Order: sequence, then structure tokens, then C-alpha cells
Amino acid sequence: MRIVMFYHSLISDWNHGNAHFLRGIVSEMLSRGDEVRVFEPANGWSAKNLRSECGEDAVRKFHAAYPMLESETHNGFDDEIKDALEHAELVIVHEWNDPALVAAIGAHRLRCGSYRLYFHDTHHRMVSEPETMSRYDLSGYDGVLAYGDVLRRLYEERGFRAWTWHERQTREFSGRVNATRCKAIWCGLEIGAMAKELLNCTSFSLSRANGLN
Repeated sequence: MRIVMFYHSLISDWNHGNAHFLRGIVSEMLSRGDEVRVFEPANGWSAKNLRSECGEDAVRKFHAAYPMLESETHNGFDDEIKDALEHAELVIVHEWNDPALVAAIGAHRLRCGSYRLYFHDTHHRMVSEPETMSRYDLSGYDGVLAYGDVLRRLYEERGFRAWTWHERQTREFSGRVNATRCKAIWCGLEIGAMAKELLNCTSFSLSRANGLN
């Protein structure tokens, strides 16, 4: 599967705890043979501060620890991103992205994209900073992968399809879905989904991304 992901940073975990979980997601997808491209902003504050505090040696240590992982930098919605989207089957946009980029990807999906597009929210700003999250235009997105039930409900109250994970859902999923008809169960960091519904696919083998963090 051709997957494109938009992160604040894959390279840096400077004040960016999500980096460890996001690295695990990419590592799992690569281990299953998926083609994964990760984009992060060229001027992202986490990577910028990591280099400022620790120098380029910190970046070299990341590459030594994760030799399979790499990201491409961008300065906004450009031709390289358009090309990646046009060849993608699944696109996941993490919440720590500029609202303008989030909206531009959604607009592309509505205009000409055949890929599945999901917003990935692993924070609490929908609760603590709802005015900030209202700046994100998700009208072009197929749904939200939400961190926990509270966030899921908040997104659903705003009219979005949203998924999270808990034990009952996992039992129900494993009991009623034919594993040969699904791509993945999305688990870990309280994120879960019935992949048959998310990816709308019928011919992939079952894998899972549990315990990535």
C-alpha cells in the first residue's frame, strides 16, 4: 500500500513526545512492505530547537537508531506534495500541522483524490483549546483517528466520523471480522479502527500496530 503521512517531525522528539509513537507507526508499516513517505515542515520548531540545543549530532543519532526511517521537508503545499498525494492510497495528517496545510490536503482530496484521508489527533487541544482546533478545516477528510473516547465524541458531535480503541471494540472486531479481508487493526496510544471500514479494502492480510509506543 502507498501511504503518505504528514508529521510535525519524525526526526526530532524535542518537546514532541508524539515522535516516538509516530516512528513506531512508520516502522510497522515499512515492516509489512508498505511504501511510506513522511513529510515534515522545513522550519518545524521541534527539529529547529533540537539542532540548536544538541547540534547535528542529535540528528545523526536518530538516523543511527532508525536507519529505515526518513522524512522529506516541505515549505507548504507544493508540487512534491501534490505528486505524493496523486500516487497515494492512504494519507494520514497528524494534528501538529499548519492549518493551511491541513486544509490544502483536504481540498485536494475533494477535488481529485482517490485516496483515503484521515486526521490523526493524539493531543487534548479539542478540549483545552477548542478555538485553536476550530481553525482546522476537515471537510475533505474521511474521518478522525482520535486519542481516547472524549476526543472521539467531540469530533462526532461536530459531525465527523471518528474512531478510537478500547477493549470491547477489540473483542468485537476479532470476533466478527474475517482477517483475510482487512489491512490492519490500528491500535496503540488508544487509537483503534476497523480497517475494513477505514480502508475500504477486501484483499489484504491482517496485521496490527499494537504497542508501538
